[in-house]
Amino acid sequence: MVQSQFSQMKRYDPQAIARYYRKRPWRVFLRALQVILMLGSFVFGLLCDRWFHQEARNQPQRATQLRQLLTRLGPTFIKVGQALSTRPDLIRPDFLDELAKLQDQLPPCDNATAWAIIERELGAAPEDLFSYITPDPIAAASLGQVYRARLFTGEEVAVKVQRPNLLPTLTCDLHLMRWAAGWLRHFLPLNLGHDLTLIVDEFGTKLFEEIDYLNEGRNAEAFAVNFQDDPKVKVPCIYWRYSSGKVLTLEWINGFKLTDTERVQQAELSTDTLIEIGVTAGLRQLLEFGFFHADPHPGNLFALPDGRMAYIDFGMMDKLDQETKETLVDSVVHLINQDYVKLAADFVKLGFLTPDTDITPIIPALESVLGDALGAKVSDFNFKTITDRFSELMYEYPFRVPAKFALIIRSLVTQEGLALSLNPNFKIVDIAYPYVARRLLMGETPSLRRRLLEVLFKDGKFQWQRLENLLMIARSDDSFDLLPTAGLGLSYLVSDEGKYLRQKLLLALTEDNQFQTEEVQKLWELVKEDLTPTRVLGAAWEALWASSLAQAAAWVPPVAAIAANFQPVSSGSAPRQPL
Repeated sequence: MVQSQFSQMKRYDPQAIARYYRKRPWRVFLRALQVILMLGSFVFGLLCDRWFHQEARNQPQRATQLRQLLTRLGPTFIKVGQALSTRPDLIRPDFLDELAKLQDQLPPCDNATAWAIIERELGAAPEDLFSYITPDPIAAASLGQVYRARLFTGEEVAVKVQRPNLLPTLTCDLHLMRWAAGWLRHFLPLNLGHDLTLIVDEFGTKLFEEIDYLNEGRNAEAFAVNFQDDPKVKVPCIYWRYSSGKVLTLEWINGFKLTDTERVQQAELSTDTLIEIGVTAGLRQLLEFGFFHADPHPGNLFALPDGRMAYIDFGMMDKLDQETKETLVDSVVHLINQDYVKLAADFVKLGFLTPDTDITPIIPALESVLGDALGAKVSDFNFKTITDRFSELMYEYPFRVPAKFALIIRSLVTQEGLALSLNPNFKIVDIAYPYVARRLLMGETPSLRRRLLEVLFKDGKFQWQRLENLLMIARSDDSFDLLPTAGLGLSYLVSDEGKYLRQKLLLALTEDNQFQTEEVQKLWELVKEDLTPTRVLGAAWEALWASSLAQAAAWVPPVAAIAANFQPVSSGSAPRQPL
């Protein structure tokens, strides 16, 4: 009855769900009683272990009990377990091993039911659609199970079939969570309780999108377009002829989980390289594309034998608008500059503070929390450290978590947890800072160039130390090539847009009526290995040719005169690297 009631509901509608269960309070009560009794029995067991000093002895049993409990409670709680399974810094190792089984080792539904769903959705029996399909699922997750198959045309594919009757459990759990969020608001600091309801709604919206496999297929194709220039990221192809709202057929990925360290070592892959690919891809999703994977747990990320990383599940995705992306970059720039006044204003723009908030008393608190995020103590910081410190601020200042950022934070924390499981000494900032530094130094868009100028100038004075820090951070990545960046910088300098920077650089070089030889010497020592005469001349020639002759004539007439009579030749300079 519940399934048919909501079968036409394609999007999450909390009001419609509330109307339905308001007339059926016994269903909500029975589900709430089930959840309380099951979770309560587990907590009581942990307390008994502590009281009777049996914690060490009973740990394996309790870990298995928790996994089985979450499995019985269904997809909503399974997803909570999946998130916890990526946090080795929060969960004991024995519990981690059990919770990891929630990613793709859940009890499947029976094959007869799955075959019936395939036939109903695709209009033909599995044996008429595939030349071969595994007799049993090779993986079973919270919302569906996967079979390996082969098309009659020879391609190997993964066939993802949705579990039956998901909506009764999902809608009731979401209704309960929303009610609990509203009730808890009175016991939580400031605006956080109100935001919890919005966070539940955001989670519900994404959950409904996740059970629409056609939407997942479209997400996969959009994701593939974004990463088409990245040879390190693999996205499987979608076979639309064999897909529907409850069945998704996609390219088979011959890989293994990132957390399968034994197979990673057998393939002679570097875990640190895999971590870097994952974190950089995550930063690109947030800061470049504004379209990000919100559920990057180990069951959704695979390493390929050739060193690439594959994403295989695109059900839970989210988007950021251009203004939010730019504000995120602004906040990173202001953090680099340690400009906590502007950083507080960024939090207002992002929705962490209301527009009417007096940010004056918040600025010292931000400096206290983030003051060591850069510089000598960067190795002491990770994302969880920062989020933990911010959670403390929630009790003292009117911070709140915007619903959309709940998914971003979940995605970042999950990625960091996955990286920590591969390398316990990993720090996300070690990859994030070089990435941001490279983006700023490349300055391939007007908005990024404006932000670079904001970093390099303070109160009208050129900040030599900041430029040196950016170069040092960027060059900590072995793949960073300074020459393409220098070429882009020279192109910018000779353009009309670069007129302001030309003037400021000239003033900086002759500050206090003397040429800043010491500062220039420091920079030269930093970059001289990359800037050989041949490569510099080649980059300069390409940059000057890329600018218009009129612009070149206004700044360097001799070069314009030569360029008017000759075509550019191959310079042997390094190609520009795509972002």
